[in-house]
Amino acid sequence: MITQSREPRPRQSLGGLIVLSIILAILPACGSGTSPFTHTTTTPEIPLTRLSTDTFTNASSQHTTEVEPDTFAFGSTIVSAFQVGRIFSGGGADIGFATSTDGGTTWTSGLLPGITTFQGGGTSTAASDAAVAFDAAHNVWIIASLSLDTQYQVVASRSSDGLTWQNPVTVTATGSPDKDWIVCDNSASSPFFGHCYVEWDDPSANGLVWMSTSTDGGLTWGQALNTADSVQGIGGQPVVQPNGTVIVPIEGVFGSDMLSFSSTDGGASWSSHVIISNIIDHFVNGNLPLDERLRTSPLPSAEVDGAGTVYVVWQDCRFRSGCSSNDLVMSTSTDGLTWTAPARIPIDAVSSTADHFIPGLGVDPATSGSSAHLTLTYYWYSQTNCSFSTCALNLGFVSSQDGGSTWTAAKMIAGPMSLSWLPDTFSGRMVADYISTSYSGGKAYAAFALARSSSGGAFDEAIYTSTQPLASSAISADSLHFSSKSEKPVPNAKSDHGRRKFYDEDGEFPIPPRRKYLKFLNRSARRQI
Repeated sequence: MITQSREPRPRQSLGGLIVLSIILAILPACGSGTSPFTHTTTTPEIPLTRLSTDTFTNASSQHTTEVEPDTFAFGSTIVSAFQVGRIFSGGGADIGFATSTDGGTTWTSGLLPGITTFQGGGTSTAASDAAVAFDAAHNVWIIASLSLDTQYQVVASRSSDGLTWQNPVTVTATGSPDKDWIVCDNSASSPFFGHCYVEWDDPSANGLVWMSTSTDGGLTWGQALNTADSVQGIGGQPVVQPNGTVIVPIEGVFGSDMLSFSSTDGGASWSSHVIISNIIDHFVNGNLPLDERLRTSPLPSAEVDGAGTVYVVWQDCRFRSGCSSNDLVMSTSTDGLTWTAPARIPIDAVSSTADHFIPGLGVDPATSGSSAHLTLTYYWYSQTNCSFSTCALNLGFVSSQDGGSTWTAAKMIAGPMSLSWLPDTFSGRMVADYISTSYSGGKAYAAFALARSSSGGAFDEAIYTSTQPLASSAISADSLHFSSKSEKPVPNAKSDHGRRKFYDEDGEFPIPPRRKYLKFLNRSARRQI
């Protein structure tokens, strides 16, 4: 294990990139009646802590890289998990973790044993899609991930303290699982206290969605079940309400709708889906060749507050004329059945050139309703119409103290980053398909992938967090707050691209399946995630 020191992030060599990110204007606020506000500042103002480093040397990975973190917090412990040593054809050399047991002050990092051949005696050649949960009933941390080899599996790694991890147990070894996620019921008053739920989709079965339940702290997992209508989708994120109802927001299989389904009986059965909203999104870097794009799509980021209101955020262009770029929009529900119309999160004006994507929402579970505390991290371009050499990738955040009715001015965390600093995949350059924000003791901490310029053919991309909690960096008594309450979507808004062409993020399973392609897949030794 490596105990990380709290050192400010060294200054990057920005070159010509900084020119792009300083072209930010003062823009009128919409809907709140407040004074004009300035877009995210151009110079990172937040000291950062590097959580981990890729120390692998295997030839299959692009070193040194770490991508796609999730986080979960319970009490004063925060656990993050992520891919280490990204492999072009899918996944990483292993799943790494970084844990703080003092509310984000100090961190200890390491690698999960027993998954891959590169760490602790595992048998798979790659690991992917890490998601973190805590089971308060059994006092155990669980990281769900994908084990990739000739047989693909969803596996669960367990720990009593978030620092020492056991070899994984298998959740499923059926089909071709993708985009797993995990949550546990931690409400002592819930009739299903101690139930943990893992969700995944199977692109080899046209995106069929599966759920499995554990009642013994992740030691064993029950029979995998489909929803009542055999819903198809990708990137579901289950959350649990205090009464034990499980609600699962998920992107529909064609990428045209945000869906939700639920269970009210502890995972014994799963309802038919409802539509949260249609998805109207801008194709990020859609004008660029595949190997010059940033990998991203409108996957949901979902959380629940202390009273059970569920919040779902995704990238969407319905408020932009001509779908010129993405905002981040949010819909909420108290029952998983009826959802509010998507509201734009007012990071900047709809007339700006900024493009926002890959949201990571955090909600303080000790707050709720009109006083719920939210923090949202996200990546963004200051200029949506950019090229591989000029795209300047940044990371920012906003916060709300009133359940998302109003938001603080956006603040920059880090950047700009060049796309050439990021590892390549079959579907573009990668920081993450998702990132994450969690609250510990009322303080918000996020985990995110950041890259620096490097030399000698190696990358320098790692997982970071803020040295101080994010919300406290942005909120003060005199902070401006912005609302989009009076804003309406552009009439007849539509995406600037067609429906999804693949059931997975890596473009391996086409929609509809092509016979020749499926024969190729049957001969393939492995697939990318």
